[in-house]
Amino acid sequence: MIARRSLASLCLGLGVLAAGPALALDEVTFGTNWKAQPEHGGYYQAVATGIYEEAGLKVTIRPGGPQVNHAQLLAAGKIDFNMGGSMFEAFNFVQNDVPMVTIAAIFQKDPQVLIAHPDAGNDSLEAIKGKPVMIAADSRTTFWEFLKIKYGYTDDQIRPYTFNMAPFLTDKDAVQQGYLTSEPFAIQKEGGFEPVVHLLADAGYDTYSTTIQTSWQLVNENPDLVQRFVDASVRGWYSYLYGDPAPANELIKQDNPEMTDEQIAFSYAKIKENGIVDSGDSLDLGIGAMTDERIKSFFDMTVQAGLYPADLDLSKAYTLQFVNKKQGMEMKSK
Repeated sequence: MIARRSLASLCLGLGVLAAGPALALDEVTFGTNWKAQPEHGGYYQAVATGIYEEAGLKVTIRPGGPQVNHAQLLAAGKIDFNMGGSMFEAFNFVQNDVPMVTIAAIFQKDPQVLIAHPDAGNDSLEAIKGKPVMIAADSRTTFWEFLKIKYGYTDDQIRPYTFNMAPFLTDKDAVQQGYLTSEPFAIQKEGGFEPVVHLLADAGYDTYSTTIQTSWQLVNENPDLVQRFVDASVRGWYSYLYGDPAPANELIKQDNPEMTDEQIAFSYAKIKENGIVDSGDSLDLGIGAMTDERIKSFFDMTVQAGLYPADLDLSKAYTLQFVNKKQGMEMKSK
């Protein structure tokens, strides 16, 4: 996938062909976890404002969707970088001997939420214990395990969630899963009321989210390219959050015509208000930060839930080689 620099470009870098053609860019493809949206804003900002080009990269963002499995494409070498969901994916790669690695964590808080109606007695996660909750099948082995351990939820509370708002809107006692930047907006638009939103990250669900993944092969063979992609992506996120987000938002709407200005404004505000990107470890170490301690803490919870063996080799799941460098933090103060 990666286009190597030409001999002429190499000579240029050495000052041999000062009057020659411009330096060739390394071409890489980055797969996202869904259709273009503000949750991908920093990457689009890095494309739109030339941050990737300044790093010597030509980045193609390949949007995800319901029929797209970018993790498989990454493992097959069809794309160079992938947007992961949470640390569960990193652990799954190791458990299944897939040589992929998490190299950065853009979201310090997972935007996973439980949503309830106002004035229905579900104003805390503790209050929802024992009550029906609509969740997707995949959620049974992720955040649901956290809720079982911390709050005593049980599997008999589970009801199917099909990503259709109608069952929730028509039942004031209903509780469902959602994404901080998505379902609450749809509920406000369709239901005409502001729902009660419980952000699981604020309750201790401490997985990193919206990670950057690549192959161990690329890390070992071309760490400079990996570092440039991470650094430029981080700078894109600082620019998106603390500069003018308009360039990224225009590209997002081009890639996803269904994305409205109103939805973008809502999602962008929720990301900033809740410190989804810029909080936790990133406050001291920069966007994209990860620490051994936090990953181990989350892993211990998954072991307690019986999801992974205690002796899983975490050193194969992630590397801190490319993060915690405070890259781009100066952009926040501008």
